[in-house]
Amino acid sequence: MKTKDIKILLVDDEPDILEIVSYNLSSEGYEVFTAKNGVEGVAKAKKKSPHLIILDVMMPEMDGIEACEIIRSTPGLENTIITFLTARGEDYSQVAGFDAGADDYITKPIKPKVLVSKVKALLRRLKEDKAEVEDIVKVGNIVINREEYKIVNDGKEIILPRKEFELLSLLTSKPNKVFKREVILDKVWGNEVVVGGRTIDVHIRKLREKIGDHHFKTVKGVGYKFVL
Repeated sequence: MKTKDIKILLVDDEPDILEIVSYNLSSEGYEVFTAKNGVEGVAKAKKKSPHLIILDVMMPEMDGIEACEIIRSTPGLENTIITFLTARGEDYSQVAGFDAGADDYITKPIKPKVLVSKVKALLRRLKEDKAEVEDIVKVGNIVINREEYKIVNDGKEIILPRKEFELLSLLTSKPNKVFKREVILDKVWGNEVVVGGRTIDVHIRKLREKIGDHHFKTVKGVGYKFVL
């Protein structure tokens, strides 16, 4: 996919942030749309179907967490890449963001060139996903449809956020194999994307709730494995 074909939605209530970030991303060739609050952001996301959404957390009318949850539940936007860009760096705020379905969490202030690099790293997932769209994998009673980002577990269809899906897909690619934490971060988030140390744990917890706790085993100090 060419850069000029990639659509990015920036949602923030600070005019300076909208101007600076949109300018730097537009200079890279991306098509950039902006919104000044969560309500407007959700509306534009539904209308424009962006490939990437950059969300502030604290905004008037509707905050970024609620906006993210609505976007994730909107047909056609389940797999849109979403990252938060916010001055709030507390652990509980990051966990809430990942629970809402975010793919990454970037803390302000950040230099424009660094932000552009992070955006490019996130967008590399588009190319990687394209190479896998025809894969349908069956592991035990679980069917993984990579084309539709859909899981069928014991006959029940489950729609997972992008990163939960990719984490499950990785772990089930080799049942009983222990995947080290650094390998998971590299394969699922990309080695150029900086995420918090609790990111994997949050996503594993969500998968346990949706797929079954018995399928996911923690190997203390090493990583995780999927068992049948």
